[in-house]
Amino acid sequence: MGGGNQEAVKQLQSLMENVDEQLKNTFQNMHQGYPAETLIRFLKARDWHVAKAHKMLSDCLNWRVENEIDKVLTKPIPSDLYRAIRDSQLIGMSGYSKEGLPVIAVGVGLSTYDKASDKYYIQSHIQINEFRDRVILLLTAISTIDDLNYPEKTDTYYIVNAPYVFSACWKVVKPLLQERTRRKIQVLQGCGKEELLKVMDYASLPHFCRKEDSKSSKHNASGNIENCFSFNHVFHQQLYNHIKHQAIIMESISPIRQGSFYVDIPEPDPDDAKIAKTIETEFHKLENQKNGFINSRNGVTVNGHRNTSY
Repeated sequence: MGGGNQEAVKQLQSLMENVDEQLKNTFQNMHQGYPAETLIRFLKARDWHVAKAHKMLSDCLNWRVENEIDKVLTKPIPSDLYRAIRDSQLIGMSGYSKEGLPVIAVGVGLSTYDKASDKYYIQSHIQINEFRDRVILLLTAISTIDDLNYPEKTDTYYIVNAPYVFSACWKVVKPLLQERTRRKIQVLQGCGKEELLKVMDYASLPHFCRKEDSKSSKHNASGNIENCFSFNHVFHQQLYNHIKHQAIIMESISPIRQGSFYVDIPEPDPDDAKIAKTIETEFHKLENQKNGFINSRNGVTVNGHRNTSY
């Protein structure tokens, strides 16, 4: 870290000393003993611009206080509902990279988010983030909510099994991203097995990256403990048991109703909103192109047979 960056950290640290006690407490819960590293994350997220990083961090701390994020790991989602969420919000931790970083797998294309209300999906997602930061990252000593409140927590995004529509949109969106973000995103061919094995062992590969025909490996085998999306996977078992244990501790202090958690979604960054709009526009273009291609095929005779569908 250069001299200019060190000075930026000192300036942001000085600004943080002037916040009220409530924000200091939630900042302590967030940094878990690594305040300087946390300040650096927010500075990186705002290209080392101290004032912008300070605003981002202040907004994040206020969001945490207003939505009681520090207590989220004491509020278990009812177990039957949690199972349903795990089947429809496909995210899990499959292991660690060779550098000791958690490998988080996300099944973007197969998630349905149709088995619970929005608040439970948001609650579960925040609980995963908080468990990763407060428990997993601490023990190993190493879309909008993530970007604004958990910045620079991901070293690299590997995108596998990407459909054509993603590849087409990616060409348009990529130039809009900041250079540090572009460097983090790697789109791999197929399931990306060979490339991923360079940074993690086979045991840490997400289940859908272990075979070349991984697209046929369905996520709904909820009883399979190798499936990192499954409720029965060790990560989700540890997470859920931790939340239940914390709830018991808090219950002895003050009653907490199971599943009672609501959170305000922060307004997205203007640049992020621009990128999201660009993606939406590109999807519409591709859809129109596809429809146009279908219409052009209708009425065409091939080998004496009229093609009426695509």
